[in-house]
Amino acid sequence: MASRLQSTRLQTNIVQATSRLEAWAMNPWRKLSLLVLALLVSFLIGSAITSVAGVLSQMDPIAALLVVLTAELSVRLRRPWKQSGTSPIVLDLIDMSRIGFLYGLFLEAFKLI
Repeated sequence: MASRLQSTRLQTNIVQATSRLEAWAMNPWRKLSLLVLALLVSFLIGSAITSVAGVLSQMDPIAALLVVLTAELSVRLRRPWKQSGTSPIVLDLIDMSRIGFLYGLFLEAFKLI
């Protein structure tokens, strides 16, 4: 039979971090600023990945595979997290990050047309 892992300080801090973030984001302006920040940072990451892959022009299939895997994993992991009762702010941050990332990719794609 598998024994239960002991609860370390790191694990408890990670669990408490989401509840602290939830309490901090009770103010609608703080929550909005956090979501906009996630959107903009992920947009920057999406633009940077396509720019680097375009400059190198050797990694286009690998970069495309990584982008598709990242987007698919974020979609597929969202449902179990939602059913398990993960805090809504974490799910909102994941959604905004995915939207910003894909928006950055689409913008770079339209630059090539």
